[in-house]
Amino acid sequence: MSNQNQSEIQIKGIREGLLVTVSDGKWEDIQNSLLLQIQEKEKFFKGAKLALEVGIREMHAAELGVLRDRLADRDIGLWAVLSSSPVTEQNAQVLGLATKVSTPKAERKIKTPDNTIPGENAVFINRTVRSGFKVLSHEHIVVMGDVNPGGEIIAGGSIIIWGKCRGLVHAGADGDETAVICALELAPMHLRIANYFATSPKGKGKPQPELAKVVNGQVVAETWKLKAR
Repeated sequence: MSNQNQSEIQIKGIREGLLVTVSDGKWEDIQNSLLLQIQEKEKFFKGAKLALEVGIREMHAAELGVLRDRLADRDIGLWAVLSSSPVTEQNAQVLGLATKVSTPKAERKIKTPDNTIPGENAVFINRTVRSGFKVLSHEHIVVMGDVNPGGEIIAGGSIIIWGKCRGLVHAGADGDETAVICALELAPMHLRIANYFATSPKGKGKPQPELAKVVNGQVVAETWKLKAR
């Protein structure tokens, strides 16, 4: 599959799951490109809820049904189709799919001074991630609470947990080996950064804030301290 087809697909996290936006082009090629990306990042997409935005494209119920089934085979739920085409919208509703998702309010533009430090995008979770719940994002993820056994956090960037980490955490899921995982108590059932797994994820002795990172091809944990850079 060509890189051009992959560039016609944009994926970002929303409150309800993942939003996949496709541009104009042959639907079969775009569908195959999406499935290829899912195959390449299987762990990231597994169990995700997906909304598809197709713009003005007219899609038949059969096409949407095939995509829904192929996603279901990969443990991915297609729950919404967004389109400005009345035909596509009607066919999506026939299949029981939503045709609207919640959108955040427009942000007020603020002129920033020259000495402002540029930030990075992150998903903020202000609650404990309990067993059976999964948080997915291509950005960083910050959890203000615990990650219980059976809970999962999978981020394209770094993961910061202001609490106890005892579930599954995977930072750098898109291949970023510079990503880190921080927690006030780092004792996960499973810890991974990019393609590297922790050899000894549970801490020893008195619990303390720890930071896990990749060093010389291995995941190592050290005391989490603020450092001036």
